[in-house]
Amino acid sequence: MNSTTDLVSLRPASNGNGNHRVLLVDDHPVTCQGVLALINQQPDLQVCGQARDAAAALALVDRLNPHLAVVDISLNGTSGIEFVKNALAMRPRLLILMMSMYDELLYAPRAFRAGARGYIMKHEASEKIVDALRQILDGKAYISHRLKEKLAERVLVSRTHEVEDPVEQLSDREMEVFELIGDGYTTRQIAKRLNLSVKTIDSYREHLKIKLHVTNAPDLLQNAIRWTKTKHLV
Repeated sequence: MNSTTDLVSLRPASNGNGNHRVLLVDDHPVTCQGVLALINQQPDLQVCGQARDAAAALALVDRLNPHLAVVDISLNGTSGIEFVKNALAMRPRLLILMMSMYDELLYAPRAFRAGARGYIMKHEASEKIVDALRQILDGKAYISHRLKEKLAERVLVSRTHEVEDPVEQLSDREMEVFELIGDGYTTRQIAKRLNLSVKTIDSYREHLKIKLHVTNAPDLLQNAIRWTKTKHLV
């Protein structure tokens, strides 16, 4: 599938009844169908489009001008974090709820820095996604009670001057490259996936070695594999 229309299903951009239009961005069909059904059951919400990757989603953001977007943090072509930045550059008033299977403590702050208004774990989405969307529509941010507690713990830990995990100091793009290294992608494959040059990826690899305090490519690979195995919640 190489065209936008292959990757999306559309409804009219507006049905004239004042519904808030919601765009779903997720490459997992089962997840999309469940969230779609849940949202369309609400009297004031309507899914206006779906996309499986960032390029198709950006085309729909431009075409449909949705009020909200529900976005998976892991997308084909680029990360959900990068999509958030690009979508908000296009439509600054777009409200974005990020969904993920990955650890809230590491990824939620990145999502909020990019401009998302909420972060929710996928295993909670079926019960709480509408709640999260309504809070965002009310002008509030949405984070889970568990994440609030973990962030409070982090503040307490920081007061003891303990060393933070070096991975947390990576930029969003460095994190994206680091994850792909851990998933077994070669430099050339990473460059193709992120639409960057091989030279640029080599540069990111050097930055990663410096920030993670490793001296060679095999050590970087082992760090990436080890971290990738633990990034999902148990």
